[in-house]
Amino acid sequence: MTTPTATRPGVRTARPVPIPPDVLDELRAADDAGRPAVPVTDEEGGAPLRCCLRRSEPGDSVVLVSYAPLRRWAAGTGADPGPYDEQGPVFLHARACPGPAGDALPFTDSHRTVRRYSYDGRILGGRLVEDPDGFPAAFAEAFADPEVALVHVRAVEYGCFLYEVRPR
Repeated sequence: MTTPTATRPGVRTARPVPIPPDVLDELRAADDAGRPAVPVTDEEGGAPLRCCLRRSEPGDSVVLVSYAPLRRWAAGTGADPGPYDEQGPVFLHARACPGPAGDALPFTDSHRTVRRYSYDGRILGGRLVEDPDGFPAAFAEAFADPEVALVHVRAVEYGCFLYEVRPR
């Protein structure tokens, strides 16, 4: 299995966006539900970390916090996501980390949903991606629509937010 990147000849490029460092600092203090973050040792590893877009290693100190990605994006753009505002669980390193190590798309080892959002924060649809090599086409399709501002890549099994993708 290959690890796809966010580019392909002839396709508009896109980049995976981790949770920004300033937001990570806030979430490590108190999450978007107002609960304090409680660090735990990840004995097994494998948790999808949204701070650096990689999986945790055994022994990493992590926190599981509630995060509202669309709400935070909307606050910066003036959009009003209305009922599409949602929050859910995300794993982070318990302390600051170096962040992502490149543009390779993370967490492509399972079925994912590419959910599209408009500039006013409404869901415009989505696409199930079953093959790791299908992400570039799903992003190109999404961003070919001028109404699409950004997309979220989400886990099918739990619906969890994994990362945001924006066009370059």
